[in-house]
Amino acid sequence: SSAVTDGESVFAFFESNGLYVYDMDGNPVWDVDLGDKRVMTERGEGTSPALYGNTLVLVWDHNDQSFIIAWDKRTGEELWRTPRDEMTSWTTPLVVEVQGGAQVVTSATGAVRAYDVATGRLVWEDEGVTLNAIPSPVSADGVVFVTSGFRGNRLAAIDLAQARGDIAGTDAVRWSVDRDTPYVPSPVVHDGLLYLLKSNSGILSSFDTDTGARHYGPERLPGIRSVYASPVVADDRLYVTSREGTTVVLRTGPVLEILATNTLDDQFDASPAVVGGELYLRGARALYCIAAD
Repeated sequence: SSAVTDGESVFAFFESNGLYVYDMDGNPVWDVDLGDKRVMTERGEGTSPALYGNTLVLVWDHNDQSFIIAWDKRTGEELWRTPRDEMTSWTTPLVVEVQGGAQVVTSATGAVRAYDVATGRLVWEDEGVTLNAIPSPVSADGVVFVTSGFRGNRLAAIDLAQARGDIAGTDAVRWSVDRDTPYVPSPVVHDGLLYLLKSNSGILSSFDTDTGARHYGPERLPGIRSVYASPVVADDRLYVTSREGTTVVLRTGPVLEILATNTLDDQFDASPAVVGGELYLRGARALYCIAAD
C-alpha cells in the first residue's frame, strides 16, 4: 500500500493493521481498524486509499464480506459504506470527475464498478477483469481504462459519459483487448496513448486511447526481465523500472524509441514517484532521488 497526502496530512494504510493519519509534523490525527483481511493467496495485501476533496475512499476486498468505504479526511467520520460481492483484489480505486458529480471506479474480478463519491451509490458496472486483480484503473479525456492479466487477459476502455447501470456489451465499452495485459504493473496514459506491460515482464505495448489501435508491441525492452513497478511518464519520457534495478527511458509517442538505460544496484517493486524535476525510486535497501543537473 502507498501513502497519499494532500499537503496537510499523510494517510497511511497498513491493511489489517489499520489506517493512520498524521499531520505534516508527524503527529497522529486519527486512525481506524477495519479488522483482519482473509486474503486469497499468500502474497499479502496491497490496495491504497484514494483522496478526493475532503473524502478518503478505500476498497476492502477479501474472501469474506467485502465493501468500499469513505471517511471525512479531516475527522475520520465514516461517511458511507457499501457492500461488495467480491473476492480478494489488490487494485487501488480511482476517482474521476464526470457530469453530475465525481465517481470512484473500482476494478476487480467479479465486476468493474463505479460509485458516487458523495453517497456510495452504485452508478454503473461492467464485467470484471481476471483473477488476482492488481493493476489500478487510469483515465484520460472522459475514458477510464481497466486491465488485469492473471489466468486470462482483459483491457477495456469505458466511456464515462455513456456508463450507467449494467454496461457489459454496450457502447459504453469503447474497445477491449484480450491479450498481452499486465499482472502487477498498472498502465499509464499520456497524450492520447496508453502504455502497458505484458504480465510481469519487460514487454511493452502502446495503444491509441480513442480507437484501441495498437501503435507498437508487444516489444521486449532491453535489460528488463521482471517488473512489479508501474511505468510512469514525466516530461514526455516513459520510465520502466525492473525488479532487478534497470530503468529504461523511452520517448513517448506512437513509435518505440529508447533514449537511455540506467541501472541501480538494488531491487525495486514500488512504482517511481515524480515530483517536479525529481524522480524518486524506493528500493529494497535505499531510497533514491534522481534529478537533472
